[in-house]
Amino acid sequence: MRYLTSGESHGPQLTAIIEGLPAGMPLIADDINVELQRRQKGHGRGRRMQIEKDTVAILGGIRHGYTLGSPVALVVENNDWKHWTKIMGIEPYEGNDEEIKRVITRPRPGHADLNGGIKYGHRDLRNILERSSARETTIRVAVGAVAKKLLSEVGVEVAGYVREIGGIVAEEKSYSSIEELRTITEASPVRSLDPIAEQKMMDLIDESKKMEIPGGVEVVVEGMPPGVGSYVHYDRKLDAKIAAAVMSINAFKGVEFGLGFEMARKPGSEVHDEIIWDQHTGYSRRSNRLGGFEGGMTTGQPIIVKGVMKPIPTLYKPLKSVDIDTKEAFTASIERSDSCAVPAASVVAENVVAFELAKEMLEQFSHDQFQEFVDAVAKYREKAKEF
Repeated sequence: MRYLTSGESHGPQLTAIIEGLPAGMPLIADDINVELQRRQKGHGRGRRMQIEKDTVAILGGIRHGYTLGSPVALVVENNDWKHWTKIMGIEPYEGNDEEIKRVITRPRPGHADLNGGIKYGHRDLRNILERSSARETTIRVAVGAVAKKLLSEVGVEVAGYVREIGGIVAEEKSYSSIEELRTITEASPVRSLDPIAEQKMMDLIDESKKMEIPGGVEVVVEGMPPGVGSYVHYDRKLDAKIAAAVMSINAFKGVEFGLGFEMARKPGSEVHDEIIWDQHTGYSRRSNRLGGFEGGMTTGQPIIVKGVMKPIPTLYKPLKSVDIDTKEAFTASIERSDSCAVPAASVVAENVVAFELAKEMLEQFSHDQFQEFVDAVAKYREKAKEF
């Protein structure tokens, strides 16, 4: 399974084509819209989220609520497009409107502006910033929602939440199931498990309207069978694929599994997970310090993935930069932005992780028909338990 996305932040729409879904999988627009709505929520979102009301249109690959086995086409329209129809127009512009003809030559520190301009030769940096915008994560969440639907049909559930915002770290809280985790975090404006930290996070965001706030998120996956992924080649390690997916999210600068970087300060006896066996459930682990992976493959334990998000680089306290035409120094401009996108980023993270898991499951249990895929996964689970 693979996908491609297209579209700019202030263009007419965002589009995705998903190829490789089996025929007969149940899927409707509401399965996707619920994820799009979750992405738009969160304390600290900017004015753009008041403009956009993201919903998906499925334009191909589905009939009467089931996949056909052909590519699935998804579209999310940009409501803000109506304010940008001339500036972002497709056809050549020959008028005299100075706003439309204005060229952006001042790259913002922390953005893709300068490096993208150098790579693609664009002297108008709007051609870079429109595509590099985090608005593109909208359609990636839509794709992830399709993946989450596939996973849920074979007993795999994915949830994400916020661990830290602006140095305020949520206390570790236990939960009995991933459903309980969802219930708690969906009720939190910052998607936190810790109500005390939640209030502190919200207060910090409110006090820091003119400051960009970083944070950390965690994605938890339950129900993955053991042995998904591979140790045979470096590029088949599933944890490596997930790490790449998380790092591909805008502003993410770090990823870890289980204990993560804390492993660098512990002996092996406090890092590795003892193997146990039960006649009813089969193999398991006494702990889950490695976050559900050994040798690039799933262990059957919950997958624990953590990601770190840097402050949004659209700064309210602008840094210095250099105009690419005049080469003169200037102070970067202030543009509309979220003050804190960490809660929304947790939703993006869980959806990109879901896609990598669904892709790997389809590769390992490849079938053209969805029911055959479901049966193959169930058969494999029994085989693993009896090994």
